[in-house]
Amino acid sequence: MSDRHQLTDSDPRAQGSDVEPGGPAEEEQPRRRRGRRIALIVLLVVVLLSGGTALAGGLYYRSVDKSIERVDAFEGVPEESRPQVEAKGAMNIMILGSDSRDPESTGGSRSDTIILAHLPKDRSSAQLISIPRDTWTAVPKSKEGRGGRDAKINAAYAWGGVPLMVQTVEKFSGVRVDNVAMVDFAGFKEIIDALGGVEIDVEKGFTTKYSLIGTRTFEKGRQTMDGAAALDYARERHAFPDGDFARIRHQQQVIKAILDKAASGGVMTNPAKLNSFVRATSDSVAVDKSLSLVDLAMEMRGLRGGNLTFFTCPVKGTGRVGSESVVFPDPARSKTLFDAVRRDSVPEILAISGK
Repeated sequence: MSDRHQLTDSDPRAQGSDVEPGGPAEEEQPRRRRGRRIALIVLLVVVLLSGGTALAGGLYYRSVDKSIERVDAFEGVPEESRPQVEAKGAMNIMILGSDSRDPESTGGSRSDTIILAHLPKDRSSAQLISIPRDTWTAVPKSKEGRGGRDAKINAAYAWGGVPLMVQTVEKFSGVRVDNVAMVDFAGFKEIIDALGGVEIDVEKGFTTKYSLIGTRTFEKGRQTMDGAAALDYARERHAFPDGDFARIRHQQQVIKAILDKAASGGVMTNPAKLNSFVRATSDSVAVDKSLSLVDLAMEMRGLRGGNLTFFTCPVKGTGRVGSESVVFPDPARSKTLFDAVRRDSVPEILAISGK
């Protein structure tokens, strides 16, 4: 991540606010560069559900893997302060999501979505834990001297980019981050369209004014959404009393719908569809320097959408700290959850999450 995304403590964005840059310097950055957030969530569609067949089957997919943008996610992260590995063979991947084309935002410097994905040693399942972006927690000081105080967790990205997010999430959870991934949710539009749409069960009818088409109304019930509709659905928070928690649920729904459609829609067995889907995905992807997607595909070849579990980090509720609206974590329940993650105890993780 470039230094242009790092903010001073006095900048309101560094305090987790919704104010975003929108000046000429931001707009001059190539859209492709802004769109290439590390998209592990979507790559799971190809990597985890392909069963290693198409992806591991030739040099073409290895060339795609090598062409994906890489970032140094662990630069400057002090080893002595990092959690120790307790369950060798398990993998924990931090997924950071932003939305560079959100109608509510003119910049891409926020980390609006934070997910800790746990892949057990046997690779038979995956647990994805969402951490609300407004979670109030201790943010370590970056190498540039920013942070070093309590703040919303997504302020770490503004203050020190991906490396400070690694430190903050590790400090918050006590779980060692093995790899890092980011997704630009705006890229979901093209990916979903490449799949021919996805099925979403809308929990409650609502109208959003922050839409790609001006306003959009969603009726309650199961329906097929194209990329634009699904993106509007995943963005909305103002229409719900629980705001960002509703958006987290909807993002999880869309991710699961992509996985299900990729597994059941003939994508993996149709070379033309698979090629189109992989290209649409890889154009908006970057991963940390050590992550091999093809190798991961081979490891996860037995995983299917039904083995994925999505849930949200335990919280006590919302409130205010000074002028900021924040989410207060539940320390006791969170510790129990992340202790289970560290020990790779999937039954305990599922029991804590109520799944």
